[in-house]
Order: sequence, then structure tokens, then C-alpha cells
Amino acid sequence: MVFLTTKIMQRTALFVTFGGFVTSLITTFLPLWKTMNSDLNEVENWFSGLWHTCLYTEEVGIQCKAYESVLGLPMDLQVSRVLMSVSIGTGGLALLASFPGLEGVEMCVGQPGHKRVLLILSGVLTWVSGLTTLAPVSIVAYTTVVEFWDESYPDVMPRWEYGEAMFSGWFGGLALVIGGTLFFVAVCMGDYDQRLQSVQISPHVKHRTQQYLKTEVL
Repeated sequence: MVFLTTKIMQRTALFVTFGGFVTSLITTFLPLWKTMNSDLNEVENWFSGLWHTCLYTEEVGIQCKAYESVLGLPMDLQVSRVLMSVSIGTGGLALLASFPGLEGVEMCVGQPGHKRVLLILSGVLTWVSGLTTLAPVSIVAYTTVVEFWDESYPDVMPRWEYGEAMFSGWFGGLALVIGGTLFFVAVCMGDYDQRLQSVQISPHVKHRTQQYLKTEVL
């Protein structure tokens, strides 16, 4: 584990967090949260997202239209909009806070306590971003399953199914949670390194080392 240093752990946490943030950002605006294919008209495919609903046909291609009213949206989509917006905001703040807290960055030089606080803040914000990504995706997935197996709908009526954005949302949220955890691991590794350095340069240990060297010479 020689190569697993505090600096490498910090970079790894930043890389994983950035990947999860970009994935969640793309998921927020993809109109592929839910898909619907009609058995009566197989050339039409419907797609639904948080902001748009789209229709794909072989003759025209894909046509998207924004929702006309926010109040007319189902409750799961309204909540998902808010949570995904919170996820994007906290994820962006986590990246901004983590950069000056990294080792080797010429910011907060000589202030290890400030760098430690920034990394802890980044970990907390990244966790919040990950959870607020996983929550709306799971909510929409639950409501989709409930509506799909609702016996009150006629069998001939097409029903919504999972879209590709659902899986990318789960992946992005999980990556953010892992990135936040790695930030805390990096903080713990930094604290351990500082304790080792303080022990090595302490006067008591230095005095014992000098006595050992004198005994060895004699």
C-alpha cells in the first residue's frame, strides 16, 4: 500500500465526485426517465423526463415539448425537480470547496486546519448531493412500478417503463456517495500522517534516539 498516499486518495475522491456530478447533471436534463411503447402503434415511442416529454417516430424523428404547467405535474416529478436541483448545487459546491483543500494546491498554504475543514465540508456536501440524486430516481422508479402493475388500468393501455436516465441517475448518486466517503478517508489518512510526524519530531523521541546512538557507539 505504498502508493496509497493521502494525496492520491484526495485526487481519487475528487475524480469520483466529479464523475458522479457530471452524470447527475446529465441525468437531470435527459428526457429518458421513463419510456412507453404502444403495441397498437409500434412506430411511436414516448419518452418522459423532469422537464420535457418527447415523441419519436420514424418519419419525423424526435420531437420534445416542455411541460406547460409545473402545478399540473405529478407529485413525484415535482419533488424530483427540487431534489435534483439541490443535488447539482451541493455537488458543485463540493467540487469548489475541495479544490483549495487538496495537498499540492497553492491555496491555504501553511494552514492544514483550513484544508482539513474544506475536505470535511466537501465530503458532507458530496454525500448530500449523492443522496438527493438517489432519492428522486428511486421515487420515480417506485411510482413507475406501482402504475405499471395497477390493475385498474386496461390491459390494452400502454404503460410507462424505466428509461436509461434512471440507471445513470443511480450510478451518479452512488458515485457521489463513494466520493464523499473517500474524502473522509483522505482526512483520516492526513490526520494519521500528522500524528506520525509529530511523534517523530517530538523532543522525547529525539532524546531517546540520541541515547540509543551513544550506547551503540560505546
